Amino acid sequence: MEGSPQISDNSRRIARNTLALYSRMLLLMVIGLFTARIVLGALGIEDRGVYDTVGSFVSMMAIITSSLSTAISRFLTVEMGKGDIASLRKVFATANAIMLIVAAGVVLLAEPIGIWYVDNVMNLPDGRLPAARWVFQFSLATFVINMLSVPYNATIIAHEKMSAFAVIGVIEGICKLLVALALLKVSMDKLVLYALLMCCVALLVRFLYASYCRHCFVESRAGIRFDKDYSKQMLGFAGWNGLSYGVYLVNIQGVTQLVNYFFGVVFNTMRGIAFNVENMVKQFVTSVLQAINPQITKSYVSGDTGYSYSLVCKGAKYSFLIIFLLAVPFLFEAEMLLAIWLKAEFVPEGTALFTRLTLLCLLLDLLMTSSSTLVQASGRIRKFYIVTSCITFLIFPLTWLCFRLGAPAYFCYLVFIGVYIVNDIVKLFLLRETVGLPISLFLKEVILKVLPVVAVTLLLTFLVWKLVPQGVWRLLAVLFTGTLSTIVTTYAFALTAGEREFVRSKIPFLRK
Repeated sequence: MEGSPQISDNSRRIARNTLALYSRMLLLMVIGLFTARIVLGALGIEDRGVYDTVGSFVSMMAIITSSLSTAISRFLTVEMGKGDIASLRKVFATANAIMLIVAAGVVLLAEPIGIWYVDNVMNLPDGRLPAARWVFQFSLATFVINMLSVPYNATIIAHEKMSAFAVIGVIEGICKLLVALALLKVSMDKLVLYALLMCCVALLVRFLYASYCRHCFVESRAGIRFDKDYSKQMLGFAGWNGLSYGVYLVNIQGVTQLVNYFFGVVFNTMRGIAFNVENMVKQFVTSVLQAINPQITKSYVSGDTGYSYSLVCKGAKYSFLIIFLLAVPFLFEAEMLLAIWLKAEFVPEGTALFTRLTLLCLLLDLLMTSSSTLVQASGRIRKFYIVTSCITFLIFPLTWLCFRLGAPAYFCYLVFIGVYIVNDIVKLFLLRETVGLPISLFLKEVILKVLPVVAVTLLLTFLVWKLVPQGVWRLLAVLFTGTLSTIVTTYAFALTAGEREFVRSKIPFLRK
């Protein structure tokens, strides 16, 4: 099967798309490092905490965007695989109609609830309530604009035109950096100005996505039309998928509100910094998954289940190894890395622990992401999402209980880790039942391949960390040891024979 021309073409397409997305990610990471540092310095710890707290409340509504985005992308990819242009146009036009209707509903619902929540529930510093109200309004506008971009984003991903996705993403990153620099030059309320300018950036990005799609893809010129059959299918798919996204958002943004309620905005700043690190690391994994996921859907729909199983295992393995490679330096030297990045005076005590635990949560969270794409491709999602959502929903009440009993703020991460270990195990059995993915295949191709990498890398890096005195030289030694040992052990233990041959073909000194 590996030698078939079709799979070879798919592999080359995945490689090209991954390269484009990695180039985007590297540029965005560099830009993001400077942007986060400037914004935190300009706003200060408390105002940054206010922005993160209000933003997290608005982000809880992303259940709608995320679930509909997945549904739209899935239906576009399926119709694309069938080659039915008429149906493709109907899907896009219906997606536009749905997003407009839902956006109007979000505004009508969120306005009264959001204002009441900001005024009566949020734990805000003295005198910052008026600014928080403006932040809410601009954050809601940004959210709605992003909602209306969903059909266009999904179209680009379904067509696997990741170079365009990469270019627009870099433009967005540069605009956010310019926003951060603007904060240093103004004397007005910087928190309100930041929220306003971020809304303007979202509007620009929406225009770029729409312009590109209308120029390149015929279905994106279908306008707005409500097809009853497709809308019913997409909303039904999004409903079950939304259950999963909704629980996840409660676990992330809802827990952020719990942290605010029990501990205040400084702890939200700590959590926000940890999320910034998580998002930068996640971009590496997203680059791989965005390149692989359309192929998982297309191969499964076409009946090539063996290839789709192989891609799921590769996605899980690569996701884990990429996160682990980037997490190792933070596991040992988070304090110094954060101090270098943001300056020590802007890093509240305890942020390093939050960052370490966040990255451990990310390892467990993204390990099974590619497998969810396989379930979505099958369309048999009801039981899968009901069971996994019921398990992960435990995070919010368990965190509330821990805080109520006097546990420190970092316990929210420990609860997440414990619940997600159980959830990942249950997912394996559901995958076998739903789509026929053998548990033994996943254990052999993913778990047993990454365990030696983790064990050897952590042992060698720990020895270096213990033997070298604290300071810049220890940081450099940890970075070198962690990176080199992860790469070498990955090549030796985690890659298949075919993957090692591919690496040797691309690196001259490894060729025989």
